[in-house]
Amino acid sequence: MTKFLILVLLMAVTAVAAQVSLPAVSNAPSSVTFTKDVLPILQTNCQVCHRPGEMGPMSFLTYESTRPWAKAIKNAVMTKKMPPWFADPRYGEFRNAPQLTEADAETLVAWADSGAVRGDDKDKPVPTQWIEGWRIKPDVIISMPEPYTVPAKGKGEVKGFIIKSPFSVDTWVTSIEIQPGDRSVVHHVAVQTEPPTPPSFPPAGMGIGKLITPPFLPIPVTDKRAPSDPQGNSRPYYGGPEDRNFATMEAIYVPGIAPMDFRVHNAAKLIRGGSDIRIEVHYTPNGTATRDLTKVGFTVAKTPPRRQFVTLAPTTLVDTRNFRIPAGNSNYETSGEMTFTANADLVWFMPHMHLRGKDMTYSLIYPTGRTETLLSAKFDFYWQLGYDVADPIRVPKGTKMVVVAHYDNSVNNRNNPDPAQDVPWGGLTSQEMMIPWFGVVIDRNADPEKIVSYQSKGAAVPNLTFSPFMSRALSLLLDKK
Repeated sequence: MTKFLILVLLMAVTAVAAQVSLPAVSNAPSSVTFTKDVLPILQTNCQVCHRPGEMGPMSFLTYESTRPWAKAIKNAVMTKKMPPWFADPRYGEFRNAPQLTEADAETLVAWADSGAVRGDDKDKPVPTQWIEGWRIKPDVIISMPEPYTVPAKGKGEVKGFIIKSPFSVDTWVTSIEIQPGDRSVVHHVAVQTEPPTPPSFPPAGMGIGKLITPPFLPIPVTDKRAPSDPQGNSRPYYGGPEDRNFATMEAIYVPGIAPMDFRVHNAAKLIRGGSDIRIEVHYTPNGTATRDLTKVGFTVAKTPPRRQFVTLAPTTLVDTRNFRIPAGNSNYETSGEMTFTANADLVWFMPHMHLRGKDMTYSLIYPTGRTETLLSAKFDFYWQLGYDVADPIRVPKGTKMVVVAHYDNSVNNRNNPDPAQDVPWGGLTSQEMMIPWFGVVIDRNADPEKIVSYQSKGAAVPNLTFSPFMSRALSLLLDKK
């Protein structure tokens, strides 16, 4: 063999060896262990749901309980499936955004790839002391009429329970906490109210510091409406006359969420005296039959608040009569526009759609012509999140809010019950909605019925001043089939 050929072979072997020995590019520690590197990340981001008695199907409190799930954790953070958060990071800042950083994700991936090593126990951080029971020390407590039995297996189901109001007079509440009876099967809970009659403002007989001894005993109510839908989700129960509407969102629970505390904004929420309360619970079987008794706690203002927190839901922003998503359409778009008729501070968003929901975007067009996207979030029916604005967004009178939503009614949507069918507007999960919930803070003496106005697209509802207390005219949005 000539010297030239030997030299060529040596160069080739050296090149291959160099390629094989090149390490993967990563900012994660070179030697990652559970006790020193992984456990602090789990405490901050995961244990709120992944511990005994919570929604997470496995516990991440110890090495022994976490080690079998190392590869699953890697996959969840790489695909950004966990922790659940759908807001586009380019728009807005939110107080309740997950704290998992890219560096944290790299550490979890490196731990799984390097054999999920335990490490030295002396490196473990102090265990997190999780608060059990009520966190707001409620003045008033209500509960579902009776425990609801959740089967061991089956699809998730949505159940609605109507409860007579514990507030005999108009009352300011400063915080609301939803406490599931069995968090392992309660996916999310929504608390809504319905005023008994169209109110006047300012309200008379305001309840300040007038407390009711908990627990308040609810009145059982049965579902009197249509049969459950083919997908096994119960039709939401509105009770009584067909025109009842529990569209006013007072509070929401999803795993890991903090109580809704209006004191953060130096505000309180007005609950109308005599308003029936609807607790809507989304149950997810976990393999073991169990019973749930969800409760709701309220703290009551001892003195009049400086400002009021108002939740708005422009449910007839689209033409609900003619709303129809074509079969097979993978990116159907609908939109609506409203105008702020008074100054307000925007502080909270919660997009609501059903199984075909894909994404929703909220934008403002200021009187000066400047536009701003406030939130653009993907939508997942099984993780219905609220987004708490980090700093209140000042919205001057005359500003327009535009909301755009997209739906996937194709075979590509794994949650789609039937991509061969057009989808109408309706309360069933097999139907669809576009409800862009949002929360504003205004002066206590301002009229909450005069915050926004909007033109419903083609529906038989003229340019109404939208009220969070919903007049009977909005009964058109209810499905009456």
